Amino acid sequence: MTDWNSMLRDQLIWHWNGQLRPRLDGLTDEEYFWEPVADCWNVRPRGTGIAQMQAGTGAMTIDFAFPEPEPVPFTTISWRLGHVIVGVLAMRNASHFGRTPTDYESFEYATTAAEALDQLDAELATWLTGVESLGEEGLAEPCGPAEGPYAERSMAELVLHINRELIHHLSEVSLLRDLYLHKNGSLR
Repeated sequence: MTDWNSMLRDQLIWHWNGQLRPRLDGLTDEEYFWEPVADCWNVRPRGTGIAQMQAGTGAMTIDFAFPEPEPVPFTTISWRLGHVIVGVLAMRNASHFGRTPTDYESFEYATTAAEALDQLDAELATWLTGVESLGEEGLAEPCGPAEGPYAERSMAELVLHINRELIHHLSEVSLLRDLYLHKNGSLR
């Protein structure tokens, strides 16, 4: 008998431990907020946003617009981590695994790279614990209304989607770190 729950978690854990998390170690505040091109969407001190809208509580807000402009502005490491922490993990953790409800507007974005990584680590741990708690039978259950038009899709499909999102977006962050290193000529 195949243990699909373990296999789904192991797919992400293997990539997280072997590639993604090590690439985030040593992330500096300068890299975190670095804007490689003009007019990037970023996480910024309250009142300094450049986008049509800013969301978040606390000292920082994240730039965004609805609907998104064409082309969508380039996004920084802090913006991409904010998206992963809030939109990919925290909102799902709230919808499916008992986390305090949150969204882009009510989230308190990190003021430093270290704080963002702590948020990421905590949300990922909550996600993995939640997925494990589903067992085999829970993976077959529908996601429910929190997933909108995908409500009838299985939790296993949601887990696969989140795995793809994390691998995709955190690989982008890794590439931005490489670009920062080569553009600025300094080793981490």
